[in-house]
This record gives sequence, C-alpha cells and structure tokens, in this order.
Amino acid sequence: MKVFAIASAKSTLTPDKLQQHMPNEVPATLKLYLEGKVEQFWFREKAGPIFLMNVESIEQAKATLDDLPLVADGLMTYELMPVGPLAPLGLLIQGK
Repeated sequence: MKVFAIASAKSTLTPDKLQQHMPNEVPATLKLYLEGKVEQFWFREKAGPIFLMNVESIEQAKATLDDLPLVADGLMTYELMPVGPLAPLGLLIQGK
C-alpha cells in the first residue's frame, strides 16, 4: 500500500537539536529508501520531509517512522495518509 507521511516539527525541535540529530537521521532515512519503504521524498522548508512510503499497512508505516531519531526523541511527528489509484477514472472506460 502507498502512504504519504507528512512531517511536522514540534516546537521543541531547535536548530541545535536538529544539527545534533542529522548525522543519525539522514542515514536512517537513506536506509528506508534503499529498503524500498520510502519510494520518494520531498522537503518543505521549515516544515520537514514528505515521504511516499510503500508499506504493508498504516501500522507498519507508523512503526517504521517511530524508529527515526527525530521521532524517537519526540521532536517530530508524521501524519499518515493512505493513497491509491484515482478510482473514478474507471468511469471513463466504456462498458465498465
């Protein structure tokens, strides 16, 4: 299943704390990409990343993100949104 994971930094995430965590956060995120759990990623200035995840369930997405250093230390959260094909497009196919 595909899931968008949209990050939100908590008010406790200061620039100093961010710099302390980045040496661990970046490799952890890269590992998820190489494992295929994160298919694509984008960055929103002053807001954090957005991931398109490929996971078995919302629970797996949450557990995966909970292991990231910034989430584990309570400095960031993710909103999870399952997505799929645009089903109404099927109405454009005659006879379906």
